[in-house]
Amino acid sequence: MLRALSRPAVKLVERYLPDPYIFVLLLTLIAAAAAIGIERQSPMAVLTYWGDGFWNLLQFSMQMLLVLVTGFMLASSPPVKRLLSSLATLANNAGAAIILVTLVSLAASWINWGFGLVVGALFAKELARQIKVDYRLLVASAYSGFIVWHGGLAGSVPLTIATDGHFSMEQIGVIGTSQTIFSAFNLIIVAALFVAVPLVNRMMLPGERESVYIDPALLGDDDNERPRITRPAERLENSVTLALLVGVPGLIYLVSYFIGGGGLNLNIVNFLFLFLAIVLHRTPQSLLNSLHEGIKGGAGIVIQFPFYAGIMAIMIQSGLAETMSRAMISFATETTLPFWTFISAGIVNMFVPSGGGQWAVQAPVVIPAAQALGVDIPRAAMAVAWGDAWTNLLQPFWALPVLGIAGLKAKDIMGFCLIQLIVTGVIISIGLTWL
Repeated sequence: MLRALSRPAVKLVERYLPDPYIFVLLLTLIAAAAAIGIERQSPMAVLTYWGDGFWNLLQFSMQMLLVLVTGFMLASSPPVKRLLSSLATLANNAGAAIILVTLVSLAASWINWGFGLVVGALFAKELARQIKVDYRLLVASAYSGFIVWHGGLAGSVPLTIATDGHFSMEQIGVIGTSQTIFSAFNLIIVAALFVAVPLVNRMMLPGERESVYIDPALLGDDDNERPRITRPAERLENSVTLALLVGVPGLIYLVSYFIGGGGLNLNIVNFLFLFLAIVLHRTPQSLLNSLHEGIKGGAGIVIQFPFYAGIMAIMIQSGLAETMSRAMISFATETTLPFWTFISAGIVNMFVPSGGGQWAVQAPVVIPAAQALGVDIPRAAMAVAWGDAWTNLLQPFWALPVLGIAGLKAKDIMGFCLIQLIVTGVIISIGLTWL
């Protein structure tokens, strides 16, 4: 049944979903028009919000570009290639490959969202080198594991409200992760997704005639040959000693950081990927060759993320995001508030694809509503978190690193993700409402 449902979904998305750049341009115009029409903002005011906020994600854009590039460099190092190749041998057919890549992506994304995006995409490429499987579904399966990130160890909403001095502290105090990430209802949702998401992906596997395969030779699996050294500068470029003198101290710093109680964040993930890549590539030239290959997939991040920063500024500064949130939960009851909060967060996420930014927008609406109706605050907060994660299955913002590594377009995978959006939406809704 799911295979039959996925066919029209894939065709629909392939036909009508534009390139992510076109998508972000359309979202910009929609957000601007809504701010003018609904919030009664003047066109000049909206233009000012947009222009002032356009570069607000520069740091994050660089971090995401580095997630792609450093992850690619690490995975293209000889030892990691061998490890991924060995792990890929656990799957002996197309169905097993789909399940395995989904489970790896789910586990990695639960640990850290940036880690999950890169590991899932790179493992999908390795599986495609060894097994004849629909490449679109394989990459979509790798991306679908991202659904659990906001219910995992790096979830920005639960970590924010667990931090002393957070902006809502006077209203709700400090809420530990035992009440959010490690609460019974959240762990059950995560466990259910670990079962359902791989099975749904497997059941969507197209038949032989409908599948789209990729030539393994196109996936760039050629090992870098050690060049013949003809000039003194090349001795430095191919010096193992130089790489170790820089790479090993970086890893020693990381050990000290984690021993001192430091946790995973995007900068630490990138630092880890980079210095492991420096050591494992063994020579600077090998690392640079990998860098030149990996950077090709980062164009979408560079051009699109500033537009999303502009959209977020319009949504927040005009009051449109708050209006949307209030409208969605205005008719909620004590029982249904988590559900409607989840739905509203999913809609807002299409325009404000940032977990921390979305909580800043929705917390002033969700917290008073939960307190007035007697709803558990941690559950309401996790409803925002899950809503933010949920519609990432249809929002190409977060898929850009995966697509860049895999060499695909959004339309190639989003049809499969649409089916997952429906299935996971039901599971998460049940978990938030009745568990």
